[in-house]
Amino acid sequence: MKKQVIEYAGVPVGIVVPDEDRLKFIAVKFHVHDLDEQRFRNTDEVKLAIRDLLARQNARPMHV
Repeated sequence: MKKQVIEYAGVPVGIVVPDEDRLKFIAVKFHVHDLDEQRFRNTDEVKLAIRDLLARQNARPMHV
């Protein structure tokens, strides 16, 4: 497998690159930076992690 672009809601947010027997996520958007360099089994797992991360971020109370 070569590198692959990962999109979320139609927006490219990062890429995955092969890393031993896993895929390493490289974030290209700030809002998914917490996942940068994490390793996943497949692209579905990456997308699930992105969805969960963004859901947690949206659930946080905003400070003014």
